[in-house]
Amino acid sequence: MTVSLEAMLAEESEESRAHIQVLAQEMREEISLRELRRQRNLTQARLAKKLKIGQEGVSRIERRQDMSISTLLSYIEGIGGKLSFVVDMPGQTPIVLSRLGSKRIKKKAPKKTKTSAKSKVKARLAA
Repeated sequence: MTVSLEAMLAEESEESRAHIQVLAQEMREEISLRELRRQRNLTQARLAKKLKIGQEGVSRIERRQDMSISTLLSYIEGIGGKLSFVVDMPGQTPIVLSRLGSKRIKKKAPKKTKTSAKSKVKARLAA
């Protein structure tokens, strides 16, 4: 007979369930980017190709202790994930931050057209 996790947890005390939740959270936090990539069966070379960087760039990202949000966002999306940020404040429910690290669409600058010598002369005469 198979018993669901929810059924098993329902039989536990409130204190035990809280302890299990803390342990589960700690387990989730203890994984490196390298391990995450390996879980997705990706080599550094394949991920580098997706990110349009060199393999050594992926290696550097995985060794970093501190990086920009945009770098982390690109890496996570490159391995097929979605990045979100949750803020835990005392006495409040967790808050999910939105649009943090989202990719921005760059507006292209209008193209400059070359002014011919003929049109420059016309402009001077009109002035």
